[in-house]
Amino acid sequence: QVQLVESGGGLVQVGGSLRLSCAASGRTFSTYAMGWFRQAPGKEREFVGGISGIGGSTRYADSVKGRFAISRDNAKNTLYLQMNSLKPEDTAVYYCAAKAPGTIATMIPARNYDYWGQGTQVTVSS
Repeated sequence: QVQLVESGGGLVQVGGSLRLSCAASGRTFSTYAMGWFRQAPGKEREFVGGISGIGGSTRYADSVKGRFAISRDNAKNTLYLQMNSLKPEDTAVYYCAAKAPGTIATMIPARNYDYWGQGTQVTVSS
């Protein structure tokens, strides 16, 4: 069982930066692959990026590649999402999620994740 709590959301201007954090409970955090997803009003939840457990391999959605970076600190049971050069279309509720280890491709579908946080709002104003 893993409990996830996101923080760090807020209001930022276009071109600004935010860093989201996801604090995880449990002693097996390092074994889980982790993902960030987002959901804008009226839209489906979409994959933002993911990171594997031990090796730290990452994958990103094309829409955020080069602007967002995922990292994890297994000693602190914390996942991060550094978001730079933010755009209005990045406005959404951001969720972190945990899944069993698998291939990089398995990071993308939301249905593969077993545990979810409650979400944190990110609003980018123009």
